Amino acid sequence: MLTGKQKRFLRSQAHHLNPIFQVGKGGANDNLVRHVAEAIEVRELIKVSVLNNSTEDPKEVGQWIADEAGAELVQVIGKTIVLYKESKENKTIELP
Repeated sequence: MLTGKQKRFLRSQAHHLNPIFQVGKGGANDNLVRHVAEAIEVRELIKVSVLNNSTEDPKEVGQWIADEAGAELVQVIGKTIVLYKESKENKTIELP
């Protein structure tokens, strides 16, 4: 579980990132979760965007992806989800 200070730090780090995954009208599925889990192991911090044609709630999608991928939900702002998981092999982010 992340503290408020750690979430603030991660939000500042994620500000300049571009979303690398998109959730469309098909919604979130196991294939998306598998790709997110692989990418988050390499990058530690990623953004996922929920497209306008998706009928799903971004907060629910973000929480579901985080739970399934074993990541922490840092923030959902608008239709953008920020996820963090400490990498086992490629550790680059030092949390305060």
